[in-house]
Amino acid sequence: MPRYYLQQHDLLVCRATSPAQLTARKRGSAMKFWQMVTWAETGHYCEIARIAEEVGFHGVMNADHAFFPQQVNSTYPYSADGTPPMATDSEYPDTWVSLAQMAAVTSRLLVSTSVYILPLRNPLEVAKATGSLALMSDNRFILGAGVGWMKEEFDAYGVDFRTRGKRYDECLECIRQLWTGAWTEYHGEHVDFEPLRILPAPSQTVPIYLGGSSEVALRRTARIANGWIGNGNTVEEVPPLMTRLRELRLQAGRENEPFETVIGVSGAPDVATYQHLQECGMTSGVSPPFAFTLGWQSSIEQKRAQMEQFAEQTIRPLADD
Repeated sequence: MPRYYLQQHDLLVCRATSPAQLTARKRGSAMKFWQMVTWAETGHYCEIARIAEEVGFHGVMNADHAFFPQQVNSTYPYSADGTPPMATDSEYPDTWVSLAQMAAVTSRLLVSTSVYILPLRNPLEVAKATGSLALMSDNRFILGAGVGWMKEEFDAYGVDFRTRGKRYDECLECIRQLWTGAWTEYHGEHVDFEPLRILPAPSQTVPIYLGGSSEVALRRTARIANGWIGNGNTVEEVPPLMTRLRELRLQAGRENEPFETVIGVSGAPDVATYQHLQECGMTSGVSPPFAFTLGWQSSIEQKRAQMEQFAEQTIRPLADD
């Protein structure tokens, strides 16, 4: 990977960021933070959301897998040895049901997915569920979508794993059209339907954040998405990723459009590190899944203590900056 960053006074400074850009970002809005609920006990989801809103999180994110196969031969792309972090008994409650529940017990908290395996599913079903969720949550829903990595899921659904990238592009395009509530027809290579409409429709445009760190994924994100979700990155990886996304968004003529970057940074970064990552273009951080910090099982009291500590040590100092 090209080195788009420098080490200066032990802090990361982006080469592509001008002094004017740095000043503008310092005067901009505070960095936002999301709480990951992935692998938490399903019965804790609603209380986690209540606490997250109470202590100052911007949103909560769940994760998606349709099921966990008994035998996994696919290589997980985000670990050194290709082993996925979840276990066969890890809980994955239905994505839309769990987000709706968390939205129902809060009033300001955003809800999103990190990330939904979009090409695995029928886009008509996804458009209907997410449009209703966006409307009924008072536009607090963001669709976080990914292409998927586990071939076994696609095999069980009868979907060609090799074409998932093209299916992904078509799904994103037609879902945006269906969210308008207008009569829509779509004729793609993998998605094809005659004129139809889905109501109710969202009252506002639903943002879409895309995942994936490959060059293809970053180009797609820069071209069509409202934001990007990282897959867990080191401090050193963030600046070059932000630089590349800026370059690609400039090429796509979208450099002046609002754009969010939601990144879980490894190593428990301090406030100063978050400040410099924000200067490089990162807009949102992530408090990691409780499974990584408290173990695979923990009480709601332990989760509350962790969220309160994160808010005290990270969210509030950055909000006051």
